[in-house]
Amino acid sequence: MTLDAAAPARTRGTVRVVGTGLLGTSAALALSLRGVDVVLHDPSPTAAALARDMGAGRLAAPGDDPDLVLVAAPPDVVAEVVRAELAAFPRAVVTDVASVKGGPLAALRAAGADLSRYVGSHPMAGRERSGAVAARTDLFAGRPWVVAAPEAAGPAVVRAVRDLALDCGGVPVTMPADEHDEAVALVSHAPQVAASLVAARLREAPEPAVALAGQGLRDVTRIAASDPALWAQILAGNAAPVADVLEELRRDLDDVIGALRALAADPAAPGARGRLAGAIAAGGAGRERIPGKHGSAPAAYATVVVVVPDRPGALARLLTDVGAAGVNLEDLRLEHSAGQAVALAAIDVVPAAKEPLEQALRGRGWTVPL
Repeated sequence: MTLDAAAPARTRGTVRVVGTGLLGTSAALALSLRGVDVVLHDPSPTAAALARDMGAGRLAAPGDDPDLVLVAAPPDVVAEVVRAELAAFPRAVVTDVASVKGGPLAALRAAGADLSRYVGSHPMAGRERSGAVAARTDLFAGRPWVVAAPEAAGPAVVRAVRDLALDCGGVPVTMPADEHDEAVALVSHAPQVAASLVAARLREAPEPAVALAGQGLRDVTRIAASDPALWAQILAGNAAPVADVLEELRRDLDDVIGALRALAADPAAPGARGRLAGAIAAGGAGRERIPGKHGSAPAAYATVVVVVPDRPGALARLLTDVGAAGVNLEDLRLEHSAGQAVALAAIDVVPAAKEPLEQALRGRGWTVPL
C-alpha cells in the first residue's frame, strides 16, 4: 500500500509535530505530501532542521496556532510534553504516538490536564533504525493505528485523530488504553524481549557455529537490533502486562525444557516427544492467526525459489521478470549463505501462479530448483 498524494487531506488547518525522530518525521512527511501545513519542533534544533530539510514541514515559530498537535516524544516524558502542549495551545487537539497508553493517560489525569482535547494513539509501525534519517513517507501505510480516547474526548476530537491516522496511511483501530497495553505486550513488547534474548546467546558462540546461521535465525532475531534505551523505557512503561506474557512464555518454555531433559536421560521417555510436537503445533496455530497482506485473513501462498547471482542489478532484473510474467509478488525473502556468490530468493505467490512463474523464469535464464 502506498500513499495517494492526490487524495484530499482529511486533516484541516495546521499540524504541529513535536519530536522529529522516526515516527514524528514519518508522520510529518506523510501529511506534507498531502498538502497539510506542518510545523516542526524538537528539543534539538539540529534534529528539527534535518526533518525540515527532508521536506517534513517548516520550523515552528512564535505565533503558530496549530489545530492539531502530534507528540512523538519518548515514553518516559510523553505525558509531560502532552500536558505542556495542551496548556500552550488551548484550542488544539493533542495526540501522542507513544507505544504505551495507560501510564501517560493516568499521569495526565493526575495532573489535571484537559482530557477533552486529548486522544492517545499508537501507530503499529517502526523500524530498527531511529531518527529523522530513517523516516519514510509510507511508514504507516496499511498499518493499524490505535486510537485510545479518554471518556472526556468528544466525537469531533476523536475524529480529528482518526483523520490524522488516515492521512498518514494508517488504519484506525479504536481500543481502550489498558486493552491496548495488554495487546502490545503480547504482539510487540514480549517478542522484542524474546528476540533479544535469543540473539544474546550468539555473543560468545564459536565462530564456526555462527557461520551456520540461516534465514530462520535472521527472522527470529531481526528486531534484536532495536534501540536499547528506547526499549528500556517502553518495557518499564508497560511492565506488568509484559511480565504477565513472559511468565506464560516461561511456563511453556519450562515444559519444553522438561521434555528435553527427560529425553536426554531416557530417549524412550513416555510422552516427551508428544509435548515437543504439541509446542511446535501450538506455535503454528498461533502464527496462522497473524493477519496477512493488507490486514486480511492469512492466505496460503506458494513459494518459488530462485538462485540469484550476487552482483549489481541481479535482484532488480528478477523482479522485472516476475512483473513481465504477469504475476503479483506477495512477499519476498532473501537468504545468503556464507562463502557463496549467490543468494536464494523465496518469492511468495498465489498457488495458481507458482508453476507458470517457474516456467517463465526458467525461460528467461533463471535457475529455479525443482
